[in-house]
Amino acid sequence: MQALSASLKLARVTAHLCVGWWTIRMKFSQLSQAERELRVQQWADRLLILMGIRLVVQGTPPAHGPVLVVSNHLSWLDIVTIHAARHVRFVSRSNVRHWPLIGTLSTGAGSLYIERERRRDTLRVVHHMTEALCNGDLIAVFPEGTTSNGTLLPFHANLLQAAISSGAPVQPTALRFAVAASGETTHAPRYVDDDNLVTSVWNTLKAPPLLAIVRFGELQHSAGRDRRAWARSLRADVEALHRATH
Repeated sequence: MQALSASLKLARVTAHLCVGWWTIRMKFSQLSQAERELRVQQWADRLLILMGIRLVVQGTPPAHGPVLVVSNHLSWLDIVTIHAARHVRFVSRSNVRHWPLIGTLSTGAGSLYIERERRRDTLRVVHHMTEALCNGDLIAVFPEGTTSNGTLLPFHANLLQAAISSGAPVQPTALRFAVAASGETTHAPRYVDDDNLVTSVWNTLKAPPLLAIVRFGELQHSAGRDRRAWARSLRADVEALHRATH
């Protein structure tokens, strides 16, 4: 029964992904930026529902930009969860752009791409992030640089320069996935190191009903900040927010 339920969810999720792809390719050119953002948020919220996941938003999402959202990184599900709470532009690995179907969805949602293996590419991305923040965008980054098993890794400071250069505030944010019935943390959506994406998705679909908890902290202004010291401080803030989701 568990496998049958997961298979039915997978069929609905696949259909929803295709609807998203079609909407981006055929409809987005006719929509305003605000309408596109709303469509992305609604689509992400619906995707969580189809996977048997209930969104729990704690704190106050940013009402408008410019804001740089800084979050811990646990899974591929993080992006869907934050999008469902508030549309933002993510900074994603460059190879995501070329993934079948997913690449179109990511690009349509406004992602900025970075080649993490090339240090010089960070300067290019920071420049584009700064421009976007100056234009009033909401941008989200995962300063750990990769997913973790729940224990926060050190935060890289480079991308914080975009907030300092643009004068945009930063909002620390924490994510946690839990079993809906007990509130206990679940690692079903785990996607760390050598984990396989297909297996991670299947484990998520097989899991009992889940909660996707996203907790937004208070805005922090960037004036006079040293980015490395700020990165250490933000890591502690995100860690405290994560504890508060329990």
